[in-house]
Amino acid sequence: MIHRLNQPDYDRWASQIKRTGGCRQPIHLRGKVEHYDQATGHLLHRYSTTQEPNGVLRVPCKTRRATRCPACAEVYRADTYQLVRAGLVGGKGVPDTVNSHPCLFVTLTAPSFGAVHVRREKNGKVLPCHARRDAQTCPHGQIMSCTERHSPDDPRLGEPLCPDCYDYDGSVLFNAISPELWRRFTLALRRRFARLNGLTVKALREHASIAFAKVAEYQRRGVVHFHAVIRLDGPDGPNSPPPAWATADTLEQAVQHAATVVTAEIKPLIRTLRWGTQLDIRPITMAGELTEQAVAAYIAKYATKAAECVGTLDRRIQPLDNLDALPIRDHARRLIAACMRLGNQPALTDLRLTHWAHMLGFRGHFSTKSRHYSTTLGELRAAREEHMRAQEITTGRLPLFDEDTVLVIAHWQYAGQGHSAGDSLLAAAITGTASGGHL
Repeated sequence: MIHRLNQPDYDRWASQIKRTGGCRQPIHLRGKVEHYDQATGHLLHRYSTTQEPNGVLRVPCKTRRATRCPACAEVYRADTYQLVRAGLVGGKGVPDTVNSHPCLFVTLTAPSFGAVHVRREKNGKVLPCHARRDAQTCPHGQIMSCTERHSPDDPRLGEPLCPDCYDYDGSVLFNAISPELWRRFTLALRRRFARLNGLTVKALREHASIAFAKVAEYQRRGVVHFHAVIRLDGPDGPNSPPPAWATADTLEQAVQHAATVVTAEIKPLIRTLRWGTQLDIRPITMAGELTEQAVAAYIAKYATKAAECVGTLDRRIQPLDNLDALPIRDHARRLIAACMRLGNQPALTDLRLTHWAHMLGFRGHFSTKSRHYSTTLGELRAAREEHMRAQEITTGRLPLFDEDTVLVIAHWQYAGQGHSAGDSLLAAAITGTASGGHL
């Protein structure tokens, strides 16, 4: 810390740290950018990292995982919030009239793979976990009952009453196949909605369209379920209203049907997986209990999370790693072991279970949307970059020129990542965040 503070380029280093927004593990780049006039070949501007502190430029890591970098994850969360909310009330290129389109908030869950410890409440009172007067004893000698009223932070939540009875293979296989289940659900939803209105899917496109945005959330037991915003539009997407016969009630019927009939097979194991019986469907309103702000905040919250609530690791697990030595919960260890065991079967290679063992088999995108739901994360980032470029021009760090007549040549090399121990403490003080990580 003292060495960094006494450096003559400390102010420039501190400026780089501020520009990363408190990133815990900034990327170090070495290189240059040159701007040439295409007509004359004249060099208009050159930037090189040779004059930067340590000869590198520090840029945010831009991860979405809050466990790795809270600052960058917060940017991702905010962008996701704006993306979801724009599809509900307009803005960011979406017309305001979209707030009158029928819209549902749907939660698709996983089936049961065995009894687990849970926390349930009714009328503000915590209920016993699994109170059974005639509880049976499983083949492994465990009484399948639990009368405790678990606290919210009880580490046993999500763990099986009997680990030896729990279907660990089914759990990781469901995670692996859930993206395909979601895809089939969207197809079945459109088919059912068209049939309920006496149309074919092709004819439906001429009258109405269905848009969605969804996020995956891990339950404490280690399986994912999906929260989705499903919206009815006209044939031109959010720019046109749906016909009068395209109602929220009909959409809800289609959702219920699609969630019930959709299945996905894992043929090598002769196993069929489907959604769980718990299906939550609620209309989204502008002033009711479930507002557009609440939905957008809820989805954005889970867009920055992964499987950490299950007690697994936030990194890939190598085949040669000693699972018994990993600092993880036993339930997560068994799920990872199931991924490793099943992943070694040649018939299941396409599921890539070994590669995604740290995610307990799930290999899909955490947040996705249909093309015409709203704006994109790329467009939001481009707008932010344009704003930063305008600031650079205003402060004189970048000259003002016509981009259409300029040739930009850039050369970058990766030079490291993170902070030293001293830089980490200084970065935390400068940005007001808890920082960490080393080169």
